[in-house]
Amino acid sequence: MNGVNSAVETLMSGTNTLFILLGAIMVLLMHGGFAFLEVGTVRHKNQVNALVKILTDFGISTLAYFFIGYQIAYGNHFFASADTLAVNNGYELVKFFFLLTFAAAIPAIISGGIAERAKFYPFLIGSGLTVAFVYPVFEGMIWNGNYGFQDWLESQFGAAFHDFAGSVVVHGVGGWIAFAAVYLLGSRNGRYRNGRVVAFAPSNIPFLALGAWILTVGWFGFNVMSAQTIDGISGLVAVNSLMAMVGGTLVAMVVGKNDPGFIHNGPLAGLVAVCAGSDIMHPIGSLLVGGVAGALFVFVFTLAQNRFSKFDDVLGVWPLHGLCGLWGGIAAGVFGAESLGGLGGVSFTAQVIGSLAGVLVAVGGGFIVYGLVKVVAGLRLTEEEEFNGADLSIHKIGSTSDDG
Repeated sequence: MNGVNSAVETLMSGTNTLFILLGAIMVLLMHGGFAFLEVGTVRHKNQVNALVKILTDFGISTLAYFFIGYQIAYGNHFFASADTLAVNNGYELVKFFFLLTFAAAIPAIISGGIAERAKFYPFLIGSGLTVAFVYPVFEGMIWNGNYGFQDWLESQFGAAFHDFAGSVVVHGVGGWIAFAAVYLLGSRNGRYRNGRVVAFAPSNIPFLALGAWILTVGWFGFNVMSAQTIDGISGLVAVNSLMAMVGGTLVAMVVGKNDPGFIHNGPLAGLVAVCAGSDIMHPIGSLLVGGVAGALFVFVFTLAQNRFSKFDDVLGVWPLHGLCGLWGGIAAGVFGAESLGGLGGVSFTAQVIGSLAGVLVAVGGGFIVYGLVKVVAGLRLTEEEEFNGADLSIHKIGSTSDDG
């Protein structure tokens, strides 16, 4: 009998390891989506830089999270023998890989906001610092119960802060750190004249669309596999993600007046917002949450571009991730309630406080990190380098050959 139990445990261990590995691979693929979304949005002279930033940011994030961030968040480290690390089919290693892909989304989000005029190495340093120190602080607070924050919420309001797949922990934090970086960086040269915005048209709508599709497909690994074990998988998470995606798409289509940029960011807005409550909301509730997120992105992106002359968020990552993530955290406390068809177990007050706490940590950490980088190394390319484009100024090559 012991042999049978041992075989079953080995099978489950291997299955769980494969399950979360597949999730890690799907979220890793999403970084290609981040890259192509940015490539399609920026001007031709900055396409190479967009591709390079996402890949090198991932490399820096891996080292920062492996050696520092993961230990801050979960208290685990990898300074042990390979024999020890390989226990249970190496599940803990693959869990790290999965959570790393979440952590590395922070610099990928920031990259879209600071595109076309940012120095290369200073922002790589900023990426390392945010993944090593800022993101893990809030990640550990929410997903590992660090610092007693979740216990306090539960004792005061009857439930801890619920963020199943990271509306606030990942997207909100990334978007609000980006808010600080974009503010400190300043707007692109020529973007505003006499108080009016000058349109910088996207360089490649097909690449933009490709990036949105890669992100959308990968998001089902992001959300569904946040269960982290095969016995926790839920079709509810998958269909809630689907409905929020559709809601975001269609509302962005209508509110954005058929603009392809808004239409392809609409599903991303919906998916950002549904992450927090995807495991507890009803699909109709998720449709509404996604629809509100699609409208929120279009309205705030348009407002920021036309009214905030010093705040030049190229891809709209603050409204997309920061505000839609904040909305998702709060919405889980509304549409997760049993009275609205959800599974319950959430507190609206705890959701508001937890969401605002994420904003506070992200904005504070973002201004500290990028303020320090600005003082020490500077954030912006020179005016001439920006005019020539980041591709030639930093990487010494354009995205296409002039020889045709």
